[in-house]
Amino acid sequence: MAEKLTNQIRHLRRGFTDMTQQRLADAVGCTRQTIIALEQEKYNPSLILAMKITEALGRKIEEVFMIESESE
Repeated sequence: MAEKLTNQIRHLRRGFTDMTQQRLADAVGCTRQTIIALEQEKYNPSLILAMKITEALGRKIEEVFMIESESE
């Protein structure tokens, strides 16, 4: 059984009236393209980036990132 990292970045970011992808990227020190890839679950962040994102969103890491099992 494979595992996949999923996230709630897009949903949580949209809870802020002024939190664009670019603003989040600027807050955590990455590019907007990285945020896009993360929201589409095409990229798994480093632990440091994941921690910065959760801090910028004001959430705990388990509220933003989850591990889901995929059946093969």
